[in-house]
Amino acid sequence: MRLTVVGAPPSGHAPTLIVSNHVSWLDIWVLDSVVPSRFVAKSDIRRWPLVGFLVSGAGTIFIERSRLQDTARTNRAIVEALTRGEYVAMFPEGATSDGTAVKPFHASLFQPALSAGARVVVVALRYVTPERNLNLDASYVGERSLWQSVRLILAHTSLQAELTFATTIDVSGKTRRDIARVAESATADALQLPRPGRRTGTNAGPPIATQTASYPTDIRYPVRARSAPSPGPALTNGRR
Repeated sequence: MRLTVVGAPPSGHAPTLIVSNHVSWLDIWVLDSVVPSRFVAKSDIRRWPLVGFLVSGAGTIFIERSRLQDTARTNRAIVEALTRGEYVAMFPEGATSDGTAVKPFHASLFQPALSAGARVVVVALRYVTPERNLNLDASYVGERSLWQSVRLILAHTSLQAELTFATTIDVSGKTRRDIARVAESATADALQLPRPGRRTGTNAGPPIATQTASYPTDIRYPVRARSAPSPGPALTNGRR
């Protein structure tokens, strides 16, 4: 796997919330290889064999989506981590996509950034083939099982991830909704995709790369196998 980074990753110890669009179970390893962070993840992952143990040991902040009262606890944990100068990363779309669109960002997930006075670093992520076509095989979406996802990824002799640091948002004077709209628009623009809410077929920039897939991705998501994901290959900037 090869990784291309565009823009400058954040530095320093200021409270920092990193947000990205969400395509694959590989996303955590891609982001963490560039900016080591504590991730916010659904509690289901904690019960996955091996991976649950690894992500728990890495300090992942888990959220119980089925319990509304768990939101306050999760937000407190995120705020505490941010104020200690730790980088916290999350995927505000709330679910994966196949990479051909950016879904609306959930505004409520940005409350910890406001509470901690944290900067919000917006990252745009996509997977492409060596010919720079959009690679849908990297996505973990729809009824594609984890085993199918792993097989599709390993079928490629080379998989390229592109990580773009799109913008940094100063939260001062902004509402959660303001921050969410700026973040999702910056993500879509960096990926040259329509901003959420635009009509299908209207791009925020030049046409996106040709899409490449070996498995149908036109299924509503997600129904997933309950096996543990592989941690994937090691990532190095521009090298295998």
